Amino acid sequence: MSDERWMTFDCYGTLLDWQSGFRRILAPFAGGRIDALVEAFHAVEPEVEAEMPTSSYKAILREGVARASRRAGLEPTSADLERLADGWGTIGPFDDTVAALAELKRQGWRLGILTNCDDDLFAATRAALGVEIDVVVTAEEVHSYKPALGHFTRFEAVSGVERRNWVHAAVSWWHDMVPAKELGLRRIWVDREDSGHDASIVTARVPDMASLAAIA
Repeated sequence: MSDERWMTFDCYGTLLDWQSGFRRILAPFAGGRIDALVEAFHAVEPEVEAEMPTSSYKAILREGVARASRRAGLEPTSADLERLADGWGTIGPFDDTVAALAELKRQGWRLGILTNCDDDLFAATRAALGVEIDVVVTAEEVHSYKPALGHFTRFEAVSGVERRNWVHAAVSWWHDMVPAKELGLRRIWVDREDSGHDASIVTARVPDMASLAAIA
C-alpha cells in the first residue's frame, strides 16, 4: 500500500461543464424546449444506467435522449440521438478547473478520475483538464455505473491507495458522495448546482473547485 495522497474526481459536471455543453449540443434539435430536455435527461439517466449497467455510455446517451425527448414533447431523429456522443469532445472545463487541478498538483496530490463514461469519450476531453491525470477509471473498464462501487474498488486496486490518504470530490450527491460515504472515504461535495441534498453525509461542502483547492 502507498502513503501517497490521492484525490479522485468525477469529471463531467465537476471538472467539465457538461450542463452548458449539453445545452449547446442539443439546442439545434430541442430549440425552445432545451431546458425541459436537459431536466428530463437528468431524471432519466440514473434509470437508464440502472437498467443497462453493462452498456456503453454512448448507448446510455442515446437511450437517455430518447426517453428525455418523449418527456419533453420532442421527436428525435436517429441523428439527434447521436448528437451528444458526436459532440462530446467539445465539452469544456469550468473556469476554475485547470487552475485548481494545477494547485492540487503543486500541493503534492496525485489525481484520479472516476467517470461514468466510455474510454474514447473521456479521451476526447482529457486535454481540457490541463494537467496530467495519474489514474483514470471509466465505466467501460469496470462494466458498471456509479453509484455502484466498481470504479472505487478498481481505483483502489490500481493505485494501491490507503483509504486514509484518499479524498473523493464530485458534484453528484447520489453518484459519488453516497458511495464514498459507504466506503468511509473523506468526501468533498463540489455542490456547483446548490442541489439541496443532505450535506451532513459529506466531509466538506464547497461551491466550486477554487474553494476546494483552497481547503485541500
